Amino acid sequence: MTSEDVNNLAYGLMLSNGVGEIVLPSVQRLYETIEELAQRYKDVPMLARTHGQPASPTTFGKEFKVFASRMKRQLDQLAGFKILVKLNGATGNYDAHRASYPKVDWIEFTRDFVERFNERRRIRLEPNFVTTQIEPHDTYAELFDNLRRLNTIVIGFDQDMWRYISDDWVKQKPVEGEIGSSTMPHKVNPIDFENSEGNLGIANALFGYFSSKLPVSRLQRDLSDSTVERNFGVALGHSLIGYKSAQKGLSKIEVNEHKVAEELENHPEVISEAIQTLLRREGAEMPYEQLRELTRGRKITMDDFRTFIDGLNVSEEVKKELRQITPMNYTGIAGLLVESK
Repeated sequence: MTSEDVNNLAYGLMLSNGVGEIVLPSVQRLYETIEELAQRYKDVPMLARTHGQPASPTTFGKEFKVFASRMKRQLDQLAGFKILVKLNGATGNYDAHRASYPKVDWIEFTRDFVERFNERRRIRLEPNFVTTQIEPHDTYAELFDNLRRLNTIVIGFDQDMWRYISDDWVKQKPVEGEIGSSTMPHKVNPIDFENSEGNLGIANALFGYFSSKLPVSRLQRDLSDSTVERNFGVALGHSLIGYKSAQKGLSKIEVNEHKVAEELENHPEVISEAIQTLLRREGAEMPYEQLRELTRGRKITMDDFRTFIDGLNVSEEVKKELRQITPMNYTGIAGLLVESK
């Protein structure tokens, strides 16, 4: 055997343990917390923003659910992950093995040997029989790309939470003895989400390099992968800190339902989509243009909408239907989407 037969098995076991027994349980808890928040706030209407501008309403729970659903997809892929390993000698052909013990079925031997490591493992090892001196590390790249996608989702969540806190849509509970700012005593900074974002960003920079570097080796072997592999724990460590920081941040927040409702009611123009769509259904003439003329670049009120509806050339039944639309109830089936699997 060559040293790489030992080393690749050792790294496979370390990654299996580190990701399967430490990293995954931590990010699984974060996913479960976000899912719980989605259920708790599934019916709390909020103003959406597209391109940073007020847009058709959604609910807080549904926006939490978006992140939970995305995380679950990546976690499901990690749950069945397999790391390829090798045990086939200096150039991958079992040369010395076959010369020394020609009657041994080395493929079956390798399969049995590797399988012994897999008891009670979330992330399993699997033999790769067609390699050079090194296992090509493609499954390392797949694993790190999977983790990088997961981290990117959490970074997006951290940034949205930061914005909600900045807008006072989400309140943070002060922690006894915690300093929010070195000079401004009133502040409660969103440091946990910021720490999470920063650590996950460092992890992703490393994961990206691992994925692009490790599958490339000159001819049958070069040692440039060896020094890179020694940094796996650094990336996993930053990921773990990132998940725990986000989890800590979520333990100290609650949705400011009064502020969220106030902000939504201050933007009645967001129901213009609903009104023009119903008018299209009724065959009204140029409904989009009528609503654009009413709403674009102007601060309007619900009274403006009522006056507009009163002057429409549609039936009283349709007018009644239009008058029932408000920013607080124009959320589609957001609640049902949160409950979906």
